[in-house]
Amino acid sequence: MKALLIRDLRLAMRAGGGFGLGLVFFLIVVILVPFGVGPESTLLSAIAPGILWIGALLACLLSLDRVFALDWEDGSLDLLATSPLPMEAVVSVKALAHWLTTGLPLVLAAPVLGVLMNLPQEGYKPLILSLILGTPALSVIGTFGAALTVGLKRGGLLLSLLVLPLYVPTLIFGAEVARRGAVGLDMTTPLLMLAGITCGTIALLPFASAAVLKVNLR
Repeated sequence: MKALLIRDLRLAMRAGGGFGLGLVFFLIVVILVPFGVGPESTLLSAIAPGILWIGALLACLLSLDRVFALDWEDGSLDLLATSPLPMEAVVSVKALAHWLTTGLPLVLAAPVLGVLMNLPQEGYKPLILSLILGTPALSVIGTFGAALTVGLKRGGLLLSLLVLPLYVPTLIFGAEVARRGAVGLDMTTPLLMLAGITCGTIALLPFASAAVLKVNLR
């Protein structure tokens, strides 16, 4: 599993789906928002948690079509399906590699970009906490969507349409954690809901993704 993880990390970097692409997109979203809504600091502070979460969510979408596509094209996916390693473990490693190359850099960059959005000082820790808890769910859900569309030509748009509705609960509770933390409100309930969503996706979706892949490989 360690060798597969290292291989996926290298492939993600070579294919352009690593740190740079997601971070640049995240930065563009944060820079464009003040031009659209105006430079009012009060308004930017109010919408900062939601905008940062939306930017992170959309940035995660950029590299989802590459999760299985490269392995499908060179035949590696067939070899992985017949290897002693369970398909559920393969899917989990793919999701982890996606999070390490996309989700984790977004978590680290969010506080810096929060400065551009005039995020209140009290909101930085809740924002980081919500992204740490929520972005793994985005990667696991995205991996499930990638498994559904593997092998389809121009399946990127279909992948986005399938995954975005599944992202909505994570977005709602993640942004709510960041918003409540920024204004000093209790964030226990949305935090627990966000953690529950992430734990549920990690526990269940790898099995669903593995089943879908087995069907697509027949």
